[in-house]
Amino acid sequence: MTAKSAAAASVATAYGYPRQGRNRELKKAIEGYWKGAVTAEALLSTAADLRRTNWAQLAEAGVGEVPTGDFSFYDHVLDASVAVGAIPPRHREAVDADPLVGYFAMARGNQDVAPLEMTKWFDTNYHYLVPELGPDTVFASNPAKAVGEFEEALALGHTARPVLVGPVTYLLLAKPAPGVAEDFQPITLLDRLLPVYAELLAALRAAGAEWVQLDEPALVQDRTPAELNAAARAYRELGALTERPKLLVASYFDRLGEALSVLAKAPVEGLALDFTGPAAANLEDLAAVGGLPGKRLVAGVIDGRNIWINDLEKSLATLATLLGLAGTVDVAPSCSLLHVPLDAAAERELDPQIARWLAFAKQKAGEAALLARGLREGTGAITAELAANRADLASRANSPITHDPAVRARAAAVTADDTRRAQPYPRRAEAQRARLGLPLLPTTTIGSFPQTTELRTARADLTAGRIDATAYRERMEAEVREVIAYQEKAGLDVLVHGEPERNDMVQYFAEQLTGYLATRHGWVQSYGTRYVRPPVLAGDISRPHPMTTDWFGYAQSLTDRPVKGMLTGPVTMLAWSFVRDDQPLADTARQVALALRDEVGDLEAAGAAVVQVDEPALRETLPLRAAARPAYLDWATEAFRLATSGVRADTQIHTHMCYAEFGAIMTAIDDLDADVISLEAARSHMEVAGELAEAGYPREVGFGVWDIHSPRVPSTAEAVSLLRAGLAAIPAERLWVNPDCGLKTRGWPETRASLESLVGAARTLRAELAG
Repeated sequence: MTAKSAAAASVATAYGYPRQGRNRELKKAIEGYWKGAVTAEALLSTAADLRRTNWAQLAEAGVGEVPTGDFSFYDHVLDASVAVGAIPPRHREAVDADPLVGYFAMARGNQDVAPLEMTKWFDTNYHYLVPELGPDTVFASNPAKAVGEFEEALALGHTARPVLVGPVTYLLLAKPAPGVAEDFQPITLLDRLLPVYAELLAALRAAGAEWVQLDEPALVQDRTPAELNAAARAYRELGALTERPKLLVASYFDRLGEALSVLAKAPVEGLALDFTGPAAANLEDLAAVGGLPGKRLVAGVIDGRNIWINDLEKSLATLATLLGLAGTVDVAPSCSLLHVPLDAAAERELDPQIARWLAFAKQKAGEAALLARGLREGTGAITAELAANRADLASRANSPITHDPAVRARAAAVTADDTRRAQPYPRRAEAQRARLGLPLLPTTTIGSFPQTTELRTARADLTAGRIDATAYRERMEAEVREVIAYQEKAGLDVLVHGEPERNDMVQYFAEQLTGYLATRHGWVQSYGTRYVRPPVLAGDISRPHPMTTDWFGYAQSLTDRPVKGMLTGPVTMLAWSFVRDDQPLADTARQVALALRDEVGDLEAAGAAVVQVDEPALRETLPLRAAARPAYLDWATEAFRLATSGVRADTQIHTHMCYAEFGAIMTAIDDLDADVISLEAARSHMEVAGELAEAGYPREVGFGVWDIHSPRVPSTAEAVSLLRAGLAAIPAERLWVNPDCGLKTRGWPETRASLESLVGAARTLRAELAG
């Protein structure tokens, strides 16, 4: 096919779409189902309505082929486990008795069974449920969801393409099941899994699917020759099937690298590639392997992870080059749109000019359709749209919001001395122990306490004007008093004020910093029914006034025990925002770090002996390719140290990380030079303890012994068992006891019961160590 005919055939498509609905209807229905207030039938009906609406929005935007199967009640990797029958034995009875109840037991656990482990989906803030596999795993196809949702779309008149997690990525994301040898490699199950995928593909073909998309984002990471050979074998075997649809193998988040030639040679009909950010290298790589003659290329030229409008002329230039490298070229966002909010048109409170800089999922679908039209009909057909796009891009580039000379001058003046504590850790530790006087195995929490309906109502009432600032302050102070009193009674050693006034650990600070914009409806799924509203980092960052000292001072006045000052670190402020794309991330991180440095200094001046600066996104933001990691870790750890290094030796700096694979960043964790780091450990069975011991980590560590993302209340015996595993790696004088994460999503009854277990475990082990 010629470039001209490839252009004439171009259509717009997408890999996936936000699941929650305009008003988070899915979240409300699921949580109602968990509480018994919504029936299973009503939940299924809500889900069907949302899918119908999503497909309609895509079609109305001009998307000619809609995805199916991307919708999920909790997580698409969990859905893949169900589709291939990879149900852990402890969940089998529940799944067999009631598939929906069993599904949520796998996702969240219950009082009888623990859930699957949860971790970050590549370098995003989305969490997936980790498959548990072993030598005895028996796969069995369950095509009901994939086929059912595809048939729904067909019945509504859509051209649809089912989407499944690819078999290689599924196995590379999996972990050995409990009790299986740690060195077991799930990829060795590929030959057992491929026949099940063959059955899934056959079922979709029988239902009328012309194309099926198999997502293989794991192949954009550095892969061994054996793993690349596995990918080649997988698609050689799937491609050789006779009863199958056409196969579109999709990758995103980075360049394919060595895997590109593997997939280009595979007997599949199409590839979907990312051409944004670091994945722009796919263009040169594709040319180097000879392109995809006679095959379909879905070109992800629109950033599916950020919210800025596309540079349409730049994308058209990329697409024009790609026309000579493939049989057909279709246009799409770079990945599933579940990573961005639904509709920028809902943000009516933003300045209209600024709002024109933003493109959420609905607008990105429209951009894909516009670019596909430009390919089909020529740029003359979209002249007006291109002119408007140029004007909007220029408006953003020239806006005073994006440039503050004073901020830039301060960042440029930072020296190496600004990023190092004045005293080495051993001397600091001695001074901090003398000041704090804590017992062995000190107990604390991560920061937040339950955000009750009453607290959320008070915040909404303030926003709506139903109460004034004084009444709101009184309500928050009453909550702080209750939280402090409870912690003293429970026996916790280092307290927190509970953060009742905070809406989100990033948004709260973003709303008080210059350079950030806030949305009202910009919800994005983090995990399950947990949605966040990432702020928009639009310009240079500074701190006009103290952000937390007032609340800290009030809390500390209520108790003689130390209260932690609580801040969110610079990397997490970037990672959990929609960050500006017009300057290096390192420059933005330094600006945020300087603003936080001012806040840390003010907290210390207000009497804080302990300041926690959370960096849960440090591992999450690690580049997927090893070659890019040293540069990232250099600026990321420097930013943390810049924020925290201006304090005295006897001021203890804490940080916190959760739900990630830490082994790859142990050196960076050390480079943070925090006095205490608290880490998720319960759901991952204290795996991180061994990693810290092996790395020779020299400072203090708090291991999470309560998985706060599950409704299970751990027993004291469970917490003791976990802590004993921690003590095998970290000596008692350097070990803290805490939950895995903040408690804002938990209720008070389970919080009280779980913290009782946590404190009881610490006391039990103190007694043992003293005896």
